[in-house]
Amino acid sequence: MSTQGASPHRASGSADPEDLSRLVATGRPADVAELLFALEPAEAAHAIMRVPREFAARVLEQPEFEGRAALIEHLPSDVAVGLITAMSPDARADLIRDLSDRVRARVLPRLDVSTRRSLETLLSYPPASAGGIMTTDYISVPPGSTVEETLQEIRRSGRRRPVYAVYVVEPATGVLLHVVSLRELVLADPRTAMTQVGEPRSLLTVGLETDREDVARLISKYNLLAVPVVDEERRLRGAITVDDVIDAILREQTEDVHKLGGLEALDEPYPRTRFATMVRKRAGWLCALFLSEMLTTSAMQHFEAELSKALVLILFIPLIMSSGGNSGSQATSLIIRALALRQLPLRDWWRVALRELPAGVALGSILGVIGVSRIMVWQALGLYDYGPHWFLVAATVGLALVGVVTFGSLSGAMLPFVLQGLRFDPASASAPFVATLVDVTGLSIYFTVAYLVLRGTLL
Repeated sequence: MSTQGASPHRASGSADPEDLSRLVATGRPADVAELLFALEPAEAAHAIMRVPREFAARVLEQPEFEGRAALIEHLPSDVAVGLITAMSPDARADLIRDLSDRVRARVLPRLDVSTRRSLETLLSYPPASAGGIMTTDYISVPPGSTVEETLQEIRRSGRRRPVYAVYVVEPATGVLLHVVSLRELVLADPRTAMTQVGEPRSLLTVGLETDREDVARLISKYNLLAVPVVDEERRLRGAITVDDVIDAILREQTEDVHKLGGLEALDEPYPRTRFATMVRKRAGWLCALFLSEMLTTSAMQHFEAELSKALVLILFIPLIMSSGGNSGSQATSLIIRALALRQLPLRDWWRVALRELPAGVALGSILGVIGVSRIMVWQALGLYDYGPHWFLVAATVGLALVGVVTFGSLSGAMLPFVLQGLRFDPASASAPFVATLVDVTGLSIYFTVAYLVLRGTLL
């Protein structure tokens, strides 16, 4: 994510020292982050230098503080290094990813060796993987430790670490042996060995390359507050906490919503996205959809003779096209969400087809009845004269709606399966893309039905 330069959407002015002090006194870093985000990066940098370093690091750790990378660019190198060092490892890695190459080159060499090694480890994994969102700050103890010794370790080093669970690790190999929740630890006898605390159960772990959505599903399914991350040899490499998963899934859902809307996912919040970036992200999809819509023009040109004989058919083209596109978009949204939640495996595509086919017929019939009724009422009340063959026109519209809505529902439901089978993101089957696909085929269905029904009369 590029953060170079100040955003034109930021508010101007400076942070009131009294407001800043009052927010710091509340002990809620999120409130300070909100105040700083409303400022220009240079002003936010000046303000955060008046905040105690430990608290300022917690402010920068707030995932909602999208302007933290721009803020770092305006800090002196020694101040920036101090804040980055004080941050938790996972938040520190996210920040480094967001920094420009110039600032990253200025800051990284000044970090101590252990911090740099931790960063190199976390940055080596994809941002959407378990390794990319995990933290290396966790409490681990050897198998011979007692509950009392573990509690002392937590008191000594747990102030800045997320203590949702304690991991029992073999010192020689680093292999994870046992996981004890904080609740189990507090309730256990102080003299009990850590390996004996809690109920006997198989370990729930994730791999370094596990997708963050799969991590979220595991945490949700078993109501976990944290899950350990292990490598192929079952060695403990980090831990993922529930708050990290929530932040990651919010980003994932934002990307999917953008794709469903027919645009390339934005890397920054809308108010901070540059004009040129906004145009670039949207132009590609718009051009692709525009070129696809040209097929609609070709379809209308193909049926030009029919249109010239029965101009009344033109009146219902928007109705037919929008109905097919809407039904396809509905089906696509339902299937994409079901695939994302693992409610549907790829092999069940035929079950979905058998379900959507009658559903499309039923939905098309409902719309067909409404369309036919509208023509009949308008004709009866004299609001519009559809000609001597108005009933055949109504039948054409009704049957076409059944066909178009059925095709839209079926194609909209199948497209995500096709994309996933080709190893593309099903969310790429955006609503505008499906609507464009159904527009072209919908016209063909409409005019084919019109030719069959009106042949010998209007055609």
